[in-house]
Amino acid sequence: MDIVSPPAQAYAERFTSSESPLLSEIADYTYTHHPQSHMLSGHVQGKFLEMVSRLLRPKRVLEIGSFTGYSGLCLAAGLDMGGMLHTIELREEDAAVATENFRRANWQDRIILHRGNALEIIPALEEAWDLVFIDADKVNYVEYYKLVLPRVRKGGLIIADNVLFHGQVLEAEITGKNAQAIHAFNEEVRKDDSVEVVMLTVRDGLLLIRKK
Repeated sequence: MDIVSPPAQAYAERFTSSESPLLSEIADYTYTHHPQSHMLSGHVQGKFLEMVSRLLRPKRVLEIGSFTGYSGLCLAAGLDMGGMLHTIELREEDAAVATENFRRANWQDRIILHRGNALEIIPALEEAWDLVFIDADKVNYVEYYKLVLPRVRKGGLIIADNVLFHGQVLEAEITGKNAQAIHAFNEEVRKDDSVEVVMLTVRDGLLLIRKK
């Protein structure tokens, strides 16, 4: 199910600031060559992530799920002076592509890519996060949230992607494993009094979670 109708998406892209040439190349390459290209954040969502980062001016950003590096470059665009982005990717092939794209953007000195299982890597990162983007395997969203929230500074922001999961969470009976996991995550956050949240119908759904 398309949460945003294709004509509305095209209209939104028309009135959204253009991608950089490099981001456009990364998107084109991913859409052409990657079998799971639908996972790319894309133009509108990417520009949204970039704008949030520029508004926050974060010193420390964590991205769970690097994919081909598109969203990481968007998040890194707003880093404060001396800021760093840590991004985690399980799949070696995607990690290699993302690393090359970070090099092409000349951001390799401010982006650290960790290869491996995020559930093992996150506890070892002794940072206080200003901004976290969760966009990895859906069945572990709740665990990622529990791991990162204590390390998010007061007033910091967590953004979770795919929280509408292709419309499957809207079904009367949610049957898909990933959709069930996303719904459980949404419920977990909704019941958490330590945060305030807003769900946006951008692309496949974004949940913005601000730590009080």
